[in-house]
Amino acid sequence: MPGGGTGDLRERVALVTGGSRGIGRAVAVALAAAGAAVGVNYREGESAARAVVAEIAENGGTAAAIQGDVSDFDQAQAVVAKTVAEFGGLHVLVNNAGIARDALLFEMNPQDWLDVMNVNFGGVFNCTKAALPQFAGQRDGVIVNMSSMMGERGWTGEANYAASKGAINAFTRCAAVELARFGVRVNAVLPGFSPTDLVAGLLAKDDGRTIKRQVPQRRFAAVEDVAEATVFLAGPRSGHITGTLLPVDGGVGAQLGLGRTNW
Repeated sequence: MPGGGTGDLRERVALVTGGSRGIGRAVAVALAAAGAAVGVNYREGESAARAVVAEIAENGGTAAAIQGDVSDFDQAQAVVAKTVAEFGGLHVLVNNAGIARDALLFEMNPQDWLDVMNVNFGGVFNCTKAALPQFAGQRDGVIVNMSSMMGERGWTGEANYAASKGAINAFTRCAAVELARFGVRVNAVLPGFSPTDLVAGLLAKDDGRTIKRQVPQRRFAAVEDVAEATVFLAGPRSGHITGTLLPVDGGVGAQLGLGRTNW
């Protein structure tokens, strides 16, 4: 089985949906550094996906760009099939593809609600279902769903995004219970605030300074922080962990309100 690097994921094949930018890109690079051969899925950003593949190759890893819209089940099946055909197998699925259409409820377009649910949660369901025959047949597989602390907390203007992530959290727990009999582990990573395109609107007002003051560690999560947590859940050192929602949030979820009266 192909793979670069010297880490825990040698001889493993991983697929990262939405792997051409942001957290997905960091996850793809980190998985390759840990030894996995990586399918970098993209919907439209072919040049960005190929840049990720080139970066991985330059560092001695193995990767390929895999096109497909995972919000469509037939295309999700094709993405999984292309990955298996490219590398000869599949062992790790990272459901990362996501979009944001932030708006207040009074102003939210119903199509924006549906688009966010179809991509964020629909992509998780579609790719999980598409990968199950491979995973169950080999009685070996790991699924890591990219959720968010938004799925556990409320925030103005995030009803559709938060609902999609809350659905992912519930799905993660149920899938972990259901698929354990097939040797498949299912977990989720819950970033807090990480400065990617998806949260650019939240950080635009004052470069995120107001929000950063609400994070106990007083910094945002770097995409590499999220990637390292994902690699841990994808690898053998987390072999007895399933059904877990792992926050990578600098302590945001541990506090009540702002946690301080004076700033």
